[in-house]
Amino acid sequence: MAGSGSPSRRSKADVADMALKLLDEHGLPDLTMRNLAGALGVQPSALYWHFPNKQALLAAVSSRILAPVHEVDITNLAVPAAVLVVGGRMHECLLAYRDASELVSSSLALGLVESPVRPKLLAAARAQAVPDALADVAAAAVVHFVVGFTFHEQQRLVADALGLLESEQAEDDDFTSALTMIAEGLETSIARLAQSPV
Repeated sequence: MAGSGSPSRRSKADVADMALKLLDEHGLPDLTMRNLAGALGVQPSALYWHFPNKQALLAAVSSRILAPVHEVDITNLAVPAAVLVVGGRMHECLLAYRDASELVSSSLALGLVESPVRPKLLAAARAQAVPDALADVAAAAVVHFVVGFTFHEQQRLVADALGLLESEQAEDDDFTSALTMIAEGLETSIARLAQSPV
């Protein structure tokens, strides 16, 4: 396949898609520019045609992982209910790929990707005259909780696969209970605000 490794033959999407595949198959430590180039059949230098550095590439992979969260329909949902739907979808997205929580956490912390939760909760809040400040706090709480919880889940899955832990029951109930507590806390804050004198 002469010329198949030229940057013009590999789109930015091709590179990001292959990086996501390698992440899922081999994990974050083995997602190197050299391994990615080998999988694509190009020289490592060709990758920089599309991405200026590895962090930019990892941000693109993070965006792909989080993309389904943007598609969640929360039309007509109260803000606390939106917390449950959006938080649950983000959890599913992170669990879908090996080491996704670690990768996304880094991209979010460095400001390389935007939280997909914040715009959803802001939209719901504005539709119901809930202050942006409350939606912002709720969004931050949801993101930190979901990423942290999923990171621990994925670490245990790896340890279990290596035979380092006894198999444990799924912790779906723990996740749902904790996310519900965040939603109920937000609901209480909204109710308290509504009762406050203007």
